[in-house]
Amino acid sequence: MKNYKKYTRQYFMPAQRCMDWAERDFIDRAPVWCSVDLRDGNQSLIEPMSEEVKVEFFKLLVEIGFKEIEVGFPAASETEYSFLRTLIENNLIPDDVTIQVLTQAREHIIKRTFEAVRGAKNVIIHVYNSTSLAQREQVFRKDKQAIKKIAVDGAELLKQLTIEAGANYRFEYSPESFTGTEPEYALEVVNAVLDVWKPTPDRKAVINLPATVENAIPHVYAQQVEYIHKNMKYRDSTVISLHPHNDRGCGVAAAEMGLLAGADRIEGTLFGNGERTGNVDIVTLAMNMFSQGVDPQLNFENMPYICSFYKNFTGMPINPRQPYAGELVFAAFSGSHQDAIAKGMEWRKEKNLDKWTVPYLPIDPADVGREYDSDVIRINSQSGKGGVGYVLKSVYGINMPRKMKEEMGYAAKSVSDRQHKELHHEELYKIFEDEFVRNRPRFDITECHFRQVNGIEAIVTLFENGRETVVKSNGNGRLDAVSNAVKSYFGIEYTLTGYEQHALTDTSRSKAISYVGAEADGVIYWGAGIDDDIIKSSYKALVSAVNNLLTKTHNSFA
Repeated sequence: MKNYKKYTRQYFMPAQRCMDWAERDFIDRAPVWCSVDLRDGNQSLIEPMSEEVKVEFFKLLVEIGFKEIEVGFPAASETEYSFLRTLIENNLIPDDVTIQVLTQAREHIIKRTFEAVRGAKNVIIHVYNSTSLAQREQVFRKDKQAIKKIAVDGAELLKQLTIEAGANYRFEYSPESFTGTEPEYALEVVNAVLDVWKPTPDRKAVINLPATVENAIPHVYAQQVEYIHKNMKYRDSTVISLHPHNDRGCGVAAAEMGLLAGADRIEGTLFGNGERTGNVDIVTLAMNMFSQGVDPQLNFENMPYICSFYKNFTGMPINPRQPYAGELVFAAFSGSHQDAIAKGMEWRKEKNLDKWTVPYLPIDPADVGREYDSDVIRINSQSGKGGVGYVLKSVYGINMPRKMKEEMGYAAKSVSDRQHKELHHEELYKIFEDEFVRNRPRFDITECHFRQVNGIEAIVTLFENGRETVVKSNGNGRLDAVSNAVKSYFGIEYTLTGYEQHALTDTSRSKAISYVGAEADGVIYWGAGIDDDIIKSSYKALVSAVNNLLTKTHNSFA
């Protein structure tokens, strides 16, 4: 591409190498989660949420399990202010939930923010100012000391107003655009703020390290975070929080590496909503932990419910490939994938396993409220026998012989390819019926009786071309006797192969289904029969199989 030379790296590595995080291979506990859906996720919408919608969204976040929720920037607009007052005055904030409010480090904005939170029990006042080189030079045109003074003055005002209010508010400070700030200078500002607040273990301060604009590979962010973690004052009295954005598409990776580097807390949104490319996606982060056997302390057991409410609240879509939540994230269309999933599910059942190891499925879809039959195995022209067989077995109880599954797979693939569409369960079952159960283009058996004469004698009434013919024949069993009658009538030869039968359900009044293969010239022609009587189901299957033989073979039969 042209113009690539106009871009340069806009981040700063710590003076000392910080790589302890690389020695850890997994996150062993959930961080403190803080949802910023109602602030960052709201201000980024084309049409911000109304107060009524924000109230309902707040209730959803509480239901999911968030204990810290940033409810807005109350000094920014009357709507924001009114929403916060509604939460407080209508007692909508549970006692175990802390609300967080954002304010710039400016006196009149801070004072307005304190007016907004009066009467709230658990509050974090979150103050910020930008410290990055670019903003110092281009926006504020101030030197390092002047920028640090803004932060310190803001911290002092928070402390003073909290004392005057007789409150026990907690404090949070963000050096905005932290990733574009020299780490040593960011540390200097953070420590100056902490020296004002003098946090204690029972009243911790929050130091938030935002990737306001993601501008580097995630391991750079991890080293920046680790540098602060190792060198910050009052570490035992401070919570290190991360607020990653997703400008490079690495928000989740950066957050995970930042947690490995010593962070304790994550600020983010459901499904990554937020300014530009969005905030870090808390759903993905939490479910990544869940998939490694770690309780994320958030409840996404009914993901479709959460997705539906989120889309209604925000007007934003959820990508069908969104991890864990998208419509297609568990869907397997590929024949080889479907076959592996089906065999993996069978393996779990056979071995009675309590650990989840099914190929191609990082988690059990049922754990987030998804259905195997409708969400996992999806049938189109790319699908194979494994997926088709799995759907027919799991939805309809049809467990075809292995070679018959191949034929059914080809039949389904042909229909999907011809119609250029995915096949739903009912359509798949109709193909099965049309191909193997109800296909009677040449003949049918309308009546059949048996006598024990020379083995078994079958008296078969065949219906062809509008007339009935009775044919008698013997065999070593009922199906063999009926088959011999059919062979005699049409003057054909084939071998019965692949005969299987089973009940369609587990009840004592189940219908029986039988599968019969008629092999001629090395080709097996399949049929299936369903009836309350197992004998009738078997010769019905034979009729379908021979009809397939007669209509599909290249030979000509009278």
